[in-house]
Amino acid sequence: MKVILSGGGTGGHIYPALTIADQIRALRPETEILFVGTEHGMEKDIVPRYGYPLEFIDVAGFKRSLSLDTFKSVFKLCTGCSGAYTLLNKFKPDLVIGTGGYVCGPIVMLAALRGIPTCVQEQNALPGVTNRILSHFVKKIFLGYNEAAKFFNGKAEKVFTGNPIREDILKTTREEAVKTFKLDPRKQTILVAGGSLGAASMNKAMLQVEKALSGRDDVQVLHSTGTNNFDAYMQEVTARGGFKDNIIIKAYLHDMPLALAAADLAVFRAGAIGLAELTARGVASILVPYPYATANHQEFNARALEAKGAAQVILDKDLQGEALLEHIEQLLIKKEDLQAMKKAAQAAGKPTAAKEIARQALALVQA
Repeated sequence: MKVILSGGGTGGHIYPALTIADQIRALRPETEILFVGTEHGMEKDIVPRYGYPLEFIDVAGFKRSLSLDTFKSVFKLCTGCSGAYTLLNKFKPDLVIGTGGYVCGPIVMLAALRGIPTCVQEQNALPGVTNRILSHFVKKIFLGYNEAAKFFNGKAEKVFTGNPIREDILKTTREEAVKTFKLDPRKQTILVAGGSLGAASMNKAMLQVEKALSGRDDVQVLHSTGTNNFDAYMQEVTARGGFKDNIIIKAYLHDMPLALAAADLAVFRAGAIGLAELTARGVASILVPYPYATANHQEFNARALEAKGAAQVILDKDLQGEALLEHIEQLLIKKEDLQAMKKAAQAAGKPTAAKEIARQALALVQA
């Protein structure tokens, strides 16, 4: 069995592909897996660390307005198709899976046209352009959100599986997390993270929130400012006289599965995989969608969870410390509301998504 996985540019496309690859290996240990990406995306650094071979094709994304860059992208698409054609001839895959990003366009489309079983996994409630196009060629689309189905008009079968998450998300316990982060097991824990680089608007709002919660005996905060923002944030904390030890501030949380195990409530952006991890753990959330995400897809993700009762949404333009504190305080006071959100989050979670995607994708080859 030979399988190509392609998806790149951002971690949101790469990590789902890696998780699916691991599950394919678990189901069929003899499978030979090849990743296809570009030299410009994060995949060039991430994929080799997981032990998978990686080949590159030269392709670029299209701008949403007509310009000189559009013609350059057309040229790149032609070279990308040439590179994809060469790779298909060389590797001879039995199955090709795309997980989003423009890089998977040429390799998945050419494979489909040659009769090789193909499928794509769409993480977001508002699908990307590449996957929408590929829906006219592939056999199956695995949906992270059921709400995405209406945006696909192609012939592909649409299957709601949820988004693939790392197995270690579910293996950690609250006891381990409390010990690792030196938390108080009697207090409710608020986890705050705006991504690896951080979110300036969220950090600004959290200054007021943490000042108000500092010293409380019923709540504690575990806050990742992001590596780029940590020093400036700590200067602001010092200027406000410092916070008590129930406020734990870190530049980056290297073990997010442990952090999620400790959380009763999360303040997060609305990236698809982050939300899949939250729901798999049954963590209630206050979501602040990244306002510059392509086609505003993070707000679509956040609204989908909000509609299920698993999250509350504050738009970035409306994010102020006072408003965020009010949302948090209401959930701390009305514990029944917080518990209802936790149950709704858990009901929305799909912890076995990666295994289901791998199983159904492999079945395409057998068929």
